[in-house]
Amino acid sequence: MSYKIVVDSCCELPAEYKADGRFEIVPLGLEVGDYRIMDDENFNQKEFLEKVAACPTCPKSSCPSPEKYREAYHCEAERIYVVTLSSKLSGSFNSAQLGKELYHEKYGEKDIFICDSESASCGETQIARKAMELEENGLPFDEIVRELEKLRDSMKTFFVLDNLETLRKNGRLSGVKALVATTLNVKPLMTGVKGEIAQKGQAIGIKKGLAKMAEAVIKETENPAERVLMITHCNCLPRAEMVRDMILDKINVRDTVIMDTAGISSMYANDGGVIVTI
Repeated sequence: MSYKIVVDSCCELPAEYKADGRFEIVPLGLEVGDYRIMDDENFNQKEFLEKVAACPTCPKSSCPSPEKYREAYHCEAERIYVVTLSSKLSGSFNSAQLGKELYHEKYGEKDIFICDSESASCGETQIARKAMELEENGLPFDEIVRELEKLRDSMKTFFVLDNLETLRKNGRLSGVKALVATTLNVKPLMTGVKGEIAQKGQAIGIKKGLAKMAEAVIKETENPAERVLMITHCNCLPRAEMVRDMILDKINVRDTVIMDTAGISSMYANDGGVIVTI
């Protein structure tokens, strides 16, 4: 095995990737009151969402230790590609970087590229998938690095959530000047700007909010036939499918992937949230 792709657990992976030895997920920690778990293969979304709904305090997360990343790099693979949550939202990227330094100190040289996704969830998946495709096409390491950065810089991330409280209480909405009152059933359309969260628009009700998100994807996607449409949802597959159908009704894309959120994405998206990257 000449290469390996390491991602943190905010990156949703299709089942076939999880079973592929070329991929490894480094888990973040989850905390809801006294309830503490790792965001790994044992994550139970239903139980977790129930805990969040019942707990008066805001759920929290903790990034992987540098040592966890270091050991993920310690393998027979000659080239390592690492994809993390936006460094503006989590310390995961910094841990991955420090893990690289620790690896070199303990084990010596190896090609290790750490990509700050400037996104989350399926935004990370986009980059991980691209790394695999480029490796399978036989491109050299340096060229793959350039192509992954190019994808990252051109990728669009949008999301509409039923509940923004976890993001707000954990300080992840610092770039948003003002949010409309949730009592009005106004759903903000959020987007990623260089790894930070910004409000792009708003609509009354979740269906109109999702429609506005689909419109933004259609309008802002350049060369859609070359793009992969990825959608993650938190316990709301019908909403994800509705967004997919609205987008595909107007543009043709190379491929479409829909995934349910794992732990970290479930914590921030909350029940009913939908995230789109392209």
